[in-house]
Amino acid sequence: MNKPYDLSSINALVCFESAARNLSFKNAAQEMNVTPAAISHRIKALELDLGCQLFLRSNRGVELTEKGAFLLFSLQRGFETISDTVTLLRDQPEKVDVTIRTTTAVSSLWLTPKISLFWKTHPNITISQIVSDVPKINAKCDLNVSYSHPIDEGGDSRKLFQGNIIAIGTQSFADEYNVKSVNDLLKAPLIHVQDDETGWTTWTDWFQELEHPSPKSRSFFLNNYMIGLQAAQDNAGAILGWDRLVGKLLDEEQLIQLVPDSIPSPMGFYLNIHPRASEKAKIFADWLGENMLST
Repeated sequence: MNKPYDLSSINALVCFESAARNLSFKNAAQEMNVTPAAISHRIKALELDLGCQLFLRSNRGVELTEKGAFLLFSLQRGFETISDTVTLLRDQPEKVDVTIRTTTAVSSLWLTPKISLFWKTHPNITISQIVSDVPKINAKCDLNVSYSHPIDEGGDSRKLFQGNIIAIGTQSFADEYNVKSVNDLLKAPLIHVQDDETGWTTWTDWFQELEHPSPKSRSFFLNNYMIGLQAAQDNAGAILGWDRLVGKLLDEEQLIQLVPDSIPSPMGFYLNIHPRASEKAKIFADWLGENMLST
């Protein structure tokens, strides 16, 4: 296999840079904690490898040749870049205190704003989110937020919220299709989020719970809830939402509750704490429970 970089011995290049910068084999030897003879030997080997003379040697000391000066300039530029990167990595070590897994929708609509608030009082606890809409991803996390029934895996399962499922859309959509009642919704375009593994309430479920027939209106199907919310904001149709999850969108009037009718959510959003979760993860879990209503 060909080497990706055409380099001489790194050790020899480092010795040369020190000797060239100091214009002294003796000073380079002290800097490198080796003998002057070792410096001289490595530089001779480097000159042999490159096929050119890097130093002019005399009784008064050493001077750089033109090619030696060119090599010194290139090495210093490269070493400075490496040094800056190493310093940056040392100053910002990779450290994650808490890992938490959730879906795209929960992360965007609820969890990420909560983390921003948490950091105001706990700036030294780092949190890493694993965001996935695949229900059974194999990820060992301290915490997991799921839309489900309580999970019994030997850990601690805490209900965050449950609430009601409501029909939401824009005010413009409501005006255009004159949506004031559930019957009006049956005739309006609807956004359907299709995902057999989530157990989400469908429009058919919602209407039947309210003792209405299944919708027959124009439908827009997709498999991502956040895209569905964006489509609703673009007036593509009405979409179902958990009032506790989409509360910020309602408060900011990006979407509105289209009709007063709602149904209880059949499942809740649970925070599941791994049995071997870190102490800092438990601090964050407790904080989430205490700050459910904070924005």
